[in-house]
Amino acid sequence: MNPISQVNLQNLQPINMNSLQNNSGGTQTKFANFLKDSINELNDSQVKSIDSTTKLVKGDNIDLHNVMIDAEKANITLQTAIEIRNKVIDAYQEIMRMQM
Repeated sequence: MNPISQVNLQNLQPINMNSLQNNSGGTQTKFANFLKDSINELNDSQVKSIDSTTKLVKGDNIDLHNVMIDAEKANITLQTAIEIRNKVIDAYQEIMRMQM
């Protein structure tokens, strides 16, 4: 087992805030588009599940296993979105607890 060595603070570089501000616009746009696309996909899976369930209830020619597959896909997508939201909230709270 190797002992923990001291951190060499001379090798650490300060953060250049100007470069962060110049690049943040593109990153924010990419993240916003990703978030919007993800929410749209979540909505589409929920709508597809509701449509297939409605068709089954009305007696249309639709297989039960397809309805169940659509429902499970919608459920998994929703649960994944909820977990991602929880992780984002945890990360935000952790950042807010940091001392400056």
